[in-house]
Amino acid sequence: MAAGRRKLRNPLALAVLVLLAERASMHPYEIASTLRQRGKEYSIKINYGSLYTVVQNLQKYGFVEVADVQRQGNRPERTLYALTPAGREEMLDWMADIVSVPVHEFPIFETALSLMGVLPPDEVTALLEQRVNTLEVRAAGLRGALRKLCETLPRVFLVESEYQLHMIDAEVEWVRGFLKEMADGTLSGVDGWRSWHSTGEVPEEWRQLEEQDHSRGRPGGTP
Repeated sequence: MAAGRRKLRNPLALAVLVLLAERASMHPYEIASTLRQRGKEYSIKINYGSLYTVVQNLQKYGFVEVADVQRQGNRPERTLYALTPAGREEMLDWMADIVSVPVHEFPIFETALSLMGVLPPDEVTALLEQRVNTLEVRAAGLRGALRKLCETLPRVFLVESEYQLHMIDAEVEWVRGFLKEMADGTLSGVDGWRSWHSTGEVPEEWRQLEEQDHSRGRPGGTP
């Protein structure tokens, strides 16, 4: 099923389906506790307050069903949910889709890069250097945590953290290269950028570029 036609697209719903595929049945509180224990909030944007709503939506579409209702003394009832055959099919199709099909997710840093010309080059340099420092601290912490976790967990349970680390390292490498080109003047267009901020006038060559259509051939655009 294409992502656009999927009834639920909240990654938390997918995480719930996967957990229920592992166990016969679970209570939403148990689901939340297991996700926390496994540190899934670092790889899935999780709003634990909406978990009950997610489970209700999964039930609405027939992906989970009530397996049991437990009561102990005067304590509130505990409703346990189980995966349905339709839920298993949805889970497998959803997983296959997101693993195999690259999706442009519009990272906020790409947004910043596409609009950074509004800031003076020297300020951008300082801000990017600050970003690199922050990323390097984050990478060092993640590297240390991975090293420790690898002592007790198989690597297959840590691949998302390993991927995060590689993405951080790749970003640091790219930003450092970009900063070097800005510093030595080999970044094409940097002179016009500096001129705009020093004179307040948009360079003539930039005005001419505005009259052209640059969407064709751009990565992600029309060939």
